[in-house]
Amino acid sequence: MRALFLTFLLLASPAIAEVRPAAGLNDRQLVNRPAARDADVPRARWEHRQNGMLWTRVAMAAVNTHGEALTNTVPRDIVEWCPAYPDHTKKDRAAFWAALLSTLSRYESTWKPRAVGGNGRWFGLMQIYPPTAEFRGCRVQSGEGLKSAAANLNCAVRIMAITVPRDDAISVLDGRWRGVAADWGPIRNDWMRRDMQRYTKRQPYCRLLSEVRPKRRPGE
Repeated sequence: MRALFLTFLLLASPAIAEVRPAAGLNDRQLVNRPAARDADVPRARWEHRQNGMLWTRVAMAAVNTHGEALTNTVPRDIVEWCPAYPDHTKKDRAAFWAALLSTLSRYESTWKPRAVGGNGRWFGLMQIYPPTAEFRGCRVQSGEGLKSAAANLNCAVRIMAITVPRDDAISVLDGRWRGVAADWGPIRNDWMRRDMQRYTKRQPYCRLLSEVRPKRRPGE
């Protein structure tokens, strides 16, 4: 009898009782709701997507490991993308590269990890061509494998970590497109590139100290 009474108390306890969804929300809405933003994760353009913050973490981890050449490079056109980059730590530099991936993937796949374009030739978030993945030594080289967001972003970082230091550029045109623009078409489009640049330049990790420092009041 005592055991039965304890069981009743456990089931009735607010701390242990099942957490129920808010009224009016169905299972599909709960699954599709974007996660609350983690203040430790830098802003990225895909953060409103269901797995956006996870993608940012994956991108930054990739940049900090096999993509370290990116944070060791100050591209000649960096002022057009991230004016504060040259003076920043590697953490903030990695945040910029994650932001660039997030804004570029908007035009590549509209942030759809399983997107397939180019009549079946390009795959995933960054629309990577499997022969390019193989040529650049990506761990995942099949079209189906590149539909994994993590594999796709890791491969994209590996590609950029070769072309950006090689050309000392993100999107320079000097006879041919250099840097990131050597592999990703949207960045060659003037209005798309300007939109991407506007996004990255307004992020805290790309703004010059003079822009974010509070202005002095008259008389101070």
